[in-house]
Amino acid sequence: MIKRADVSTKKLISLSPDNWVQWVTQISEIKAGEILNSEFQWISRESDVLIRVDSQQYGEFLVLNELQLRPSSQMPRRMRAYAALAEEKYHLPTYPVLINILKINDEQIPNRFASNIAGISAHQDYRVINLWEVDVNIVFNQPLPSLLPFVPILQGGENESTIREALQILRADEQLNQLETVLAFFATFVLESTLVQEIMRWDMAVLRESPWYQEIEQRGIRIGEERGLRIGEERGRREEVLANIATILEVKFGTEGLELMPQITQSDLAQLQEILRNIVVASTITEVRDLL
Repeated sequence: MIKRADVSTKKLISLSPDNWVQWVTQISEIKAGEILNSEFQWISRESDVLIRVDSQQYGEFLVLNELQLRPSSQMPRRMRAYAALAEEKYHLPTYPVLINILKINDEQIPNRFASNIAGISAHQDYRVINLWEVDVNIVFNQPLPSLLPFVPILQGGENESTIREALQILRADEQLNQLETVLAFFATFVLESTLVQEIMRWDMAVLRESPWYQEIEQRGIRIGEERGLRIGEERGRREEVLANIATILEVKFGTEGLELMPQITQSDLAQLQEILRNIVVASTITEVRDLL
């Protein structure tokens, strides 16, 4: 199964870990410590970021940050598992946080796991943060540099002037400027791709050199290796690009985007590479269909 795209959560949080943990826990005096190894040998999954924190009120504990592109019905069970495994490994209580980036529908997103069988019950509470409900002003006022790339999809962040403000901050900071293309990626969800390119003042050649684009490519390489698809250099490269395309289509357009994959798979490697470049900056599913 294709691993869903993430946005280098560890890298983002490490930009300002104190501000981040204060925001996700709503504990103003909390201090971030070590970012721990979150790989658990019992399950083939890493939680996004596990941070050891210290609080005058609550003492030492863990903050488990799980970042999801879209809400999933499987997350309550997973959050229970991740929290329990973190506590078992580090012998500290855990504060689990689920952060959803993109909205699917208006269904209520659960914030706890609960089960009961033959009178034996289990439950796990966790905090849910939906980025589309987060006021964009918190990014600039708190500040929260980790959320700058997500400005276009935050509440009130979809207008051109706010996106330009976020871009100026990213470009002015050597630690942040590499996230410019991540901002551009999410800007294509709310603005026309031509306007995004005008705001960013870059073209596809710049995009291909960006860390975000390279990260997508590297993810495709890992997917190809995991699925045993790299049989011969040419075939392996083709499968990597197809994996990238499928990931971006699902992220931006959901199942409607994935429905285009049968048609896309008929293309040769050069065509697939061009399709990938154009999908990244496409604003609508109609634009993608026109490419094909």
